[in-house]
Amino acid sequence: MTQGPLTTEAGAPVADNQNSETAGVGGPVLVQDQLLLEKLAHFNRERIPERVVHARGAGAYGTFTVTADVTRYTRAKFLSEVGKETEVFLRFSTVAGNLGAPDAVRDPRGFALKFYTEEGNYDLVGNNTPVFFIRDAIKFPDFIHTQKRDPYTGSQEADNVFDFWGLSPESTHQVTWLFGDRGIPASYRHMDGFGSHTFQWNNEAGEVFWVKYHFKTDQGIKNLTAEEAEILAGKDPDSHQRDLRESIERGDFPSWTVYVQVMPAAEAATYRFNPFDLTKVWPHADYPLIEFGKLELNRNPENIFAEVEQSIFSPAHFVPGIGPSPDKMLQGRLFGYGDAHRYRVGINADQLPVNRPHATEARTHSRDGYLYDGRHKGAKNYEPNSFGGPTETGRPLWQPIAVTGVTGETVTPVHTEDNDFVQAGNLYRLMTEEEKERLVKNLANAISGVTRDEIAARAINNFRQADEDFGKRLEAAVQALRG
Repeated sequence: MTQGPLTTEAGAPVADNQNSETAGVGGPVLVQDQLLLEKLAHFNRERIPERVVHARGAGAYGTFTVTADVTRYTRAKFLSEVGKETEVFLRFSTVAGNLGAPDAVRDPRGFALKFYTEEGNYDLVGNNTPVFFIRDAIKFPDFIHTQKRDPYTGSQEADNVFDFWGLSPESTHQVTWLFGDRGIPASYRHMDGFGSHTFQWNNEAGEVFWVKYHFKTDQGIKNLTAEEAEILAGKDPDSHQRDLRESIERGDFPSWTVYVQVMPAAEAATYRFNPFDLTKVWPHADYPLIEFGKLELNRNPENIFAEVEQSIFSPAHFVPGIGPSPDKMLQGRLFGYGDAHRYRVGINADQLPVNRPHATEARTHSRDGYLYDGRHKGAKNYEPNSFGGPTETGRPLWQPIAVTGVTGETVTPVHTEDNDFVQAGNLYRLMTEEEKERLVKNLANAISGVTRDEIAARAINNFRQADEDFGKRLEAAVQALRG
């Protein structure tokens, strides 16, 4: 910032910033002290509504570099040639905690990535887990209400958490992830990221592929035990944010190797389970990981509020060659995220420096609203017009999807091997004996806080259906803790 005299918001120099203006020595403050009123009024409005979920976060800028040719699958220009670099901004976050919550807690981590491409911004808004608790967005508000403070007690309640999970068996896979070793990453640098959802890639020929994104940390996976996290959260609530900032400051730039799983569109209908179900992974034996990029974070934000708190990400921000899938959770997020940002930050949030396109410019006919900067000047605000305004291209970003049937509230399509428990059981059986012991201990400690026996029994039964040994050991551990 340029050095010079302190000024008011309007730019007038300030004579005295230590004493307010009064009616005589020791008298009451005068309403004509506009500097005082300006400062107090601005102070009262310094905060915007925090995110309902993912409120607690940290972010950094960096670079995405293409390392392998994927043009046979997508026509996205930022993926068009090996060696091509695109500026990015990545925001990490916890899910359930508020803005002042500690970082070192058992919670999924948000992994929200903005690519500033020459065709507009592409937002990939994922997590550090490849699956989620539910498969339909209509259940999302209910799910989050169970993770937040109870309306009567004002605290998070184990009864609410396990009541919902027990009545929603599709959550069993994600809950097994969450209470396993990876439920508390040691830092944002030492965890993987996932797009989680299935997305569409389409190439120049119009061929469609379904894809899943994987970001494998180059720092190696490191996690905290429940006991380590409890100590760290109390000693340093900002542990993960501090670790990310300081690593970049010392030039130890965190990086991830980026992979994609690719499914030809024709295979989706007959795949052994629904490939658009967010509670399931695609086994790598069926669709191997294909490396195609490197992500590096190398620059810290200069102002946390402006660049992290006001950063916005929306799964609806696609670019040519990339689009949505019939994933019902994704479909709900296409609306929900943009709507949240319009409420929190305002209708012009997309044009704040951290959010606006960096490699191109937004050319729209939208005008006015809070914090509109007049960037369109006197240009016409309608289309079509004969004054040289921006026009449509006639080429959609993604390919259309064939649909059949009648409208109505429908369950997710069932494929031959669809099951809410199989993949949770597979995950359990992949664990070492030590990992199983920690998983059972973590879950038992949580379930033991449930006050109603039927809620605890129902929750345990979901894990028993995933694996008999899993359920048996968990039941014994809960009974030991509950006496």
